[in-house]
Amino acid sequence: MKEDVPGGHPADAIRMEGLARRFGDTSAVDGLTLSVERGEIFGLVGPDGAGKSTTMRLLAAILDPTGGDAWVLGHSVRGDAAEVHRRIGYMSQRFGLYADLTVLENLRFYADLYGVPRRDREARIDELFAFSGLAPFRRRLAGNLSGGMKQKLGLSCALVHTPAVLLLDEPTSGVDPVSRRDFWQILRRLLAEDVTIIVSTAYLDEAERCARVGLLHRGRLLAVGSPKEVRSLFRGTLLEVRCGDPRVAASALRQAFPSASVGLFGDRVHLGAPDLALPVSAAETALAAAAVPFDSVLPIPPSLEDVFVSVIGRGEGGSA
Repeated sequence: MKEDVPGGHPADAIRMEGLARRFGDTSAVDGLTLSVERGEIFGLVGPDGAGKSTTMRLLAAILDPTGGDAWVLGHSVRGDAAEVHRRIGYMSQRFGLYADLTVLENLRFYADLYGVPRRDREARIDELFAFSGLAPFRRRLAGNLSGGMKQKLGLSCALVHTPAVLLLDEPTSGVDPVSRRDFWQILRRLLAEDVTIIVSTAYLDEAERCARVGLLHRGRLLAVGSPKEVRSLFRGTLLEVRCGDPRVAASALRQAFPSASVGLFGDRVHLGAPDLALPVSAAETALAAAAVPFDSVLPIPPSLEDVFVSVIGRGEGGSA
């Protein structure tokens, strides 16, 4: 059944209008206006303290807004929380798995919690086992699972009632890279079932996997678009320096170009010069003058992380 979002488009699964939440004098979420289409995977990206978890809790109708409203499949988080709860799967950063219950017992518990009819639940649990690869571990205590398997079990519990919208709050935080990859493969399969997914993350490489992303900083939305569109917001020139001592190189470049952004990426240094063309020769000259040996200096396209740093700088300077 198609449900219209008030003030929105029928294709919208989620719509926020001036959504806000304050805690005393602190504004955790500051007037978010945003829509997420049905069947879309949307990434809410930002560092710790950006307001990602608060936004997720507002959308899950766990917290009440102090301003604005949001609708999930046409149901207001302010006035229709019970209907919102019925239609979503929500996985918090510390999803409430019961360590002294087995994998199977956890799934049955959440099936009870969500009111899944008994005649349907075993078939649904078997589907989730096949989906997640957890079938061989059905008798294992949840407390004895690896971090990656705990995340898969948490996701399976959130999916046990077949929700149309899935809210995932930093689901791969602290999980090894292989488990992160496996988790995202599962999310891709969910999209084929027309599930709408909002995932918050501090990993900008994960944001590249989303259809669209929103850059969140201090409770405000700085930019929204596809990863390609957001990358296009980067202004000026971005150079990558490869060298044996990137910290020394970064220090030299900061001194030579005080208005530029300088970031460390492993054995590489990214030098971003907003609103001006920085020639490779200028960076090479600066490194040579500081007696810093380097292997190469090359222009590169910006990553989402480069864009985020750039946009934050412009926002704090009042021009974003």
